[in-house]
This record gives sequence, structure tokens and C-alpha cells, in this order.
Amino acid sequence: MASNNKMTEYERKRLENIRRNDEMMAALKLHSRVAELSAATKRQKVGTKTYKTNTEKAETPVVTRRSLRTRGLPPDLKGLGDDYSVHTDTISELRKSDPNASMMDAKPITMDTAYRGSGSDRAFRDIIMSFCKKAEIGSSPMGGFDRSEQSQKVENLCDSAVDLDRTKSGNLPSNVNIKYEGGDQTLLDINTLSLEVNNIARVVSGRIMAIKFFPTPNMRMIAVGNKFGNVAFWNMEAPEVEDGILLYQTHPGPVSGISISEFNMSKMFTCCYEGFLRRMDIEKEVFDLVYVADQCIYSLCQQPNNSSGLYLGEGRGGLKFWDERTGKTPDSWDLHESRINTIDFNPRNPSIMATSSSDGTSCIWDLRNISSSRVKSIRVVNHKKAVHAAYFSPSGSFLATSSFDDTVGIVSGTEFNETSFVRHNNHTGRWISTFRPIWGWDDSYIFTGNMNRAVDVISLSRKSIICSLKSPYISAIPCRFAAHPFEVGTLAAATSGGQVYTWTAN
Repeated sequence: MASNNKMTEYERKRLENIRRNDEMMAALKLHSRVAELSAATKRQKVGTKTYKTNTEKAETPVVTRRSLRTRGLPPDLKGLGDDYSVHTDTISELRKSDPNASMMDAKPITMDTAYRGSGSDRAFRDIIMSFCKKAEIGSSPMGGFDRSEQSQKVENLCDSAVDLDRTKSGNLPSNVNIKYEGGDQTLLDINTLSLEVNNIARVVSGRIMAIKFFPTPNMRMIAVGNKFGNVAFWNMEAPEVEDGILLYQTHPGPVSGISISEFNMSKMFTCCYEGFLRRMDIEKEVFDLVYVADQCIYSLCQQPNNSSGLYLGEGRGGLKFWDERTGKTPDSWDLHESRINTIDFNPRNPSIMATSSSDGTSCIWDLRNISSSRVKSIRVVNHKKAVHAAYFSPSGSFLATSSFDDTVGIVSGTEFNETSFVRHNNHTGRWISTFRPIWGWDDSYIFTGNMNRAVDVISLSRKSIICSLKSPYISAIPCRFAAHPFEVGTLAAATSGGQVYTWTAN
């Protein structure tokens, strides 16, 4: 009471107004409404699967770098020598001058040594070996999957898509119907795609550079490589008590490519910017170092009809064929003026190859007509800036390209002499992997990233973006993609944060 008597008339009136306002807000339940709106505006967070590392296996401690100033030392005034010059594409001189430049020795690494997980990886090895053994004894690893019948179905639908593109593309109705006229001209109805919580995982830390599905219909197994040289595997069908994620440290630099053959899944090839080509051999339980290049390896691809070797994009526009039987590179060509970002082969004619390059071009080559002395492409697709992807459609009738000039190119025609461009924001910036659009399971759709955390779907017939795959579960920008070769509608999208989002068809 004494304190109230000392209050001025203004203070008493102020306290009375505060009390009256609080009673009014309580009667209107404004506080609860504010709490509900705040919760609704926050991004939905889900408990996704993630990799688990074994900290006890770290061979070298993490060293915190400190500047000379913070250590109380005088500045280094010597600087770089006048003859200092290291080309970004060449690493041989760097290795000679500093043999310890790489984080690991140029030698085979056992899977036990490379493994960074907290549990056992024995189940993963047994799963891969089980498919290989089935193939050896004559039973199809496809588990009753009729590959020839499915391939014929894809081919027929692709032919229909080609005919539709040539005759009806200008007569489609203006409203967006996310399927071809008649409803039966595509293997996939986009409306059936959905993203479930259990199909989301943070497989690695850092930026994912490459992603592939294991080519078998009886298993959903994804392999990824990141910028730190890690290779990880995600078995999406692992038991609930396990996350199904296995992490290996196999390369000293960013993993630039992954190749898995459906005829021998126990051997997987990976390459990195450091110039290493490794072969994961499940039978020998080793990541074998099969080739060391003098220049950075930016891409790799295996020719469909030749399982004895790989084509590698090396250095500034070079292409080499590595022969697995001899371990050497008998053939090499200078195809571009800058690095080759992707290599792809035509499904119908494996002698036809497409490359994309940072020199602003995508080229189509006939391997039967090129030699070390005669290198000439059969078609050149010109962009205004670097081209980061060029992939043939499942029928081999089209080629999709993607460039920093904010376009997605679609090359068609009997001799690939017709090119149309779709406007698309491809400026991913410095911290996000470049978009690399891929085809789906026929020639109907192209899937690419969207800077608003979505996946854009480009229709071949419309030559435009018809829809975007969105979900409240997506917390990063999808950049790199892989389509399951035996499950129509199973699409994996990788991000620069190490997450993998997998859509499936209901």
C-alpha cells in the first residue's frame, strides 16, 4: 500500500491500462493464436536417417589452424617464388614437389581401413555378393524381372514420344495436363510421385558430387560420393533397427564420378579430382587403386557394350580410355578446350558418345571415326557459358544439356540437327553443386533442380517446365539426380548438404 501511495497518477493509470489490456487479450485468446501461427510458419523438421561415424578410427587429430599474428609470430615476407605456377588441371608436378600432398598413400585400401561407420558393414558386403553369386550360377539377379520385355515397352513408348514431339507438340491444349494425350504415352504419371519421411537420409557430410543406384530391381541401394573424398552407401530397405548407411574414406579429393555395372555389381569404380581411379572389389574386400592420372579426373563413364574399360575426362578437355585388362590408357584424345564435366553413350548406338564441357559446348562424337590424329565431332551444341551436363534419352533419340547460361537444351532430329532451349535458372552459386538434369524412364520428362528447394519437371512435348516436385520435408536444394533403372518412379535427388531425397510412385 505504501508503494502505491508513492506512485503518481500517471503510473497508476498505466498499470490499470496494462491490466485491462491483459484481460482483453486473455478473453480473445490472442496468446494461444500467436503460438499457433508461430509454429505453423516454422519449417517442418523430421527425424531422418543419417550416417554414424566411428570417432575411434580417426588416424590423425583435427588441427585448428591459427594465423601467425594470433601466435605472436612475425609475418612471412618471403611470399611465392617468381617461377611459381601450378595449373589447376595438372597435379603431377604438385605430387613431385610435395609427396605428402595427398591425404592418403597411392595404394589399395582395405574396406576395414576405409570404413568410418560405427557398426559392422558385413551385411552390406553379403548383400552385394548374394546378387553376384546368383548371376554366376545362372539364376538372374533380376529376380524374375523380364528385362527384355520392359526394354521393349520403354522403346515403344519412346517411339511414341518421338512421334508425338514431331506431330502434336504445337497442338496440345493450353492447360497443363501432366501426361501425354491419351494418358498412355508415358511410363510415369507425375501425379503419383510422393516423398515419404522414411525415404530421406543424410548420407554424408558436405556436398554430394555423384550419385548412382545399384542396377537391380530387388534392392534400393544408392551410392554417393562427396567433396571430402567419401563414398557412402544407403540401403533403403535396411531393417528399421538400422539406418542402412555405410561411410568409407576412399579418396583424397572430391569424388567426381561413380560407375556400377549391372553385370558385375561387386566391382564399382570411383574417381576423384586428385587423379585417382579406384575399384571397389567386394570379393577381395578392398578399394583397389587401378589408375593414377597426371591430371584431375572430372568424369567417367562405361560404354554399354564394353565392360573391359572406362572413359575418363582428364585435365583440360582430354578424354582417355582406361583398359581394365592392362591397367593402362592406350587411347587418348583432346576433345575440348576446357574440362569435360560429363560423358554419356547412346543406348541404341554405343559408338555414339556425348560430352559436356566448361568451354561452353556439348559435342556428339562417333568413336568409330575419331583417332589421335583426326578428332571431329558430328554435332556441336553451343551455349553461352559452361555446360555441366549432356545425357541421351532412354531411346537415344534426344540429348538434354544444361548450362550456366540459364538454359536446358534439347537436341533432336535424325542427325541431332535440331536444338531447342528451355529457360531455367541454373545459377547455383559457389556453395551448391551445379544442376545436372537427367531423363526419366522414357523420353517424356527431364528432371532438374530448382533453387527454391524443389525438382523441376520439363516436358519433352511442351519444351517447358510443367510442374515442380515440392515437399515440406525438403530443407536443401536438390542438385544431382539418379533414376532407378528398374523401378519406374523411383527418383533420388542429392544436395550439397549430404541429404538424399527419394521420390517413389504410389
